[in-house]
Amino acid sequence: MTSPDLPTPELPTPEPPTPERLTVTGPEDILGFIPHSLGYWPADSLVAMTMQGKRLGATLRVDLPVLDTEAGLSRFSSTVRDYLEADHDADGTLLVLFSNDGWIDRTGPAPGSVPAAAAAAGPLGRLLAALEIELESSGRPVRDAWFVGDDFWRNAYCFDQSCCPLPGRSVDEIRDSRLNAEMVFRGSSVGEDPSSAANASPVTAPADAAVLASEHRWAGEFAALRGSRSQFARIMDVWDCVLAAEPEGTLPAGLAGYLRASLRIPHWRDAVLVMSAAGRTAAEQGAEEFGIFEPDAGLPVVSPLLDGLPAAGPEDDAAYPVPGYGEVLLGLAPRSPRWERMRALERVLQQLGAAGGGEGGAAALTGRGWIEWCRGRGSFAHALLERAAAEHPGYRLAELLSEVVSRGTLCGWAGRRDAAWQKFETDAA
Repeated sequence: MTSPDLPTPELPTPEPPTPERLTVTGPEDILGFIPHSLGYWPADSLVAMTMQGKRLGATLRVDLPVLDTEAGLSRFSSTVRDYLEADHDADGTLLVLFSNDGWIDRTGPAPGSVPAAAAAAGPLGRLLAALEIELESSGRPVRDAWFVGDDFWRNAYCFDQSCCPLPGRSVDEIRDSRLNAEMVFRGSSVGEDPSSAANASPVTAPADAAVLASEHRWAGEFAALRGSRSQFARIMDVWDCVLAAEPEGTLPAGLAGYLRASLRIPHWRDAVLVMSAAGRTAAEQGAEEFGIFEPDAGLPVVSPLLDGLPAAGPEDDAAYPVPGYGEVLLGLAPRSPRWERMRALERVLQQLGAAGGGEGGAAALTGRGWIEWCRGRGSFAHALLERAAAEHPGYRLAELLSEVVSRGTLCGWAGRRDAAWQKFETDAA
C-alpha cells in the first residue's frame, strides 16, 4: 500500500487528561494499551511510543517496510525519527514490532526450538538496530522493545530462558492485562483492522430510498442556488443547528437528504468541514475570499423542517482566530480545533453515509476520512477514502486527501501535543 520510506503514519497522542491518567505497571499494560490507542490490533506494523521521563507520550504506528536493503532500512528509520521529533518533550522511545516473520519460524521447527539469537540476527533485528541508531542520535534512545505475533510476545532484548522462554509468552497475557480491563471498563473497544475494511465492499447496508429521493429533490433545487449568499448562510444555519443538537435518533429523511445534497456542492462541503474545526466565521470568511457568491437575483432560499432541533447558540469566535480554508484542512490553524464539534460532524456523516452511495455517500465518507486524518489515524483515513473513491469514482477531494495520506503527511494538529485529539476522554466510546 505504501513504499518503505513513505509509511502510512498514525500519530494519536494517547495520554489522557488528568484525572483520567492511566497507570502502567508492566509490559503487558503497555502492549495492551496500544490497540486501544489505535482503535484496532495492528499487524505487520511498527509501533513507537515516546517517553517523557516515566510518562508515555505520543504513539506512532507505521507499516513495516520491505526489509530487503540496508538503504531502505535507513530511509525508513529516518522517517520514523522525523515523525517522533514532533513530540518535542520526549527523551526516550519504546518500540513494538507486530509481525509473525523473522522471530517465529512458522514453517520450520516447532515453537520453542527457535534459536535465542534469531531475533537479533533476523530482518526485524536489523530494523531494530537501525532504529536504535536514529533514535539515539535524536535524543530519544530506545528504552525497551518487544516483538508481538499472533500467538506470542516477548522482549526483544531478553534471551534468558528462565524469564523469557521461547517462543514467548501468550498474547492472552496482553488481552487479560489490568490496563486492558480498565480501558474496556471505561468504554474503549478494539475494532477491525481498517486495512481489511478497505478491501470490503463499500455497500454495507440497504440504501434508504426516502433519503436518496429527498437528496435528489434538494439537489435539483440547489442547482440554481450554488452562488447564492443567502442560500449559503441558510446551509450554514442548518448544519450549525444539527451539529449543536447532535441528534441521537435517525434524522428525518427530508433533513438527511438536504444535508447529503448540500455536501455535493464542493464549496458548501468544504465550509461544513471548516466550520466544524474552526467555527462559522472561518467558514463564511473563507467562502467570501474564494469569490463563490453571485447576485441572488431574488431567488428564494430553500430549507428543510427542523422540528425538534434547538437553534444553535452563539459561538465564541474570540478563541479561534480566523484562518483560511487551506490552513484548516491541513490542520495548521486554528491552534487547536474544536474536537467535540468535529466528533458531532462525524456522527452525522456516519448516518448520512449509511443512507446510500453516490456523490452524497462519497462526500460523507471523505469527510469522515478527513476527520480521521486530523486525529492522526492514517489507516482509518485511508480505508474511508478508498471507500469514497469506490462509491463515486473520480471524487476529487477523496483523491487529493488519499494522496496526502499515502505520502505519509501528518495533519498539523496530530503532530502537536497541545492540539492533538485525545481518544480517552470522559465520554470515550
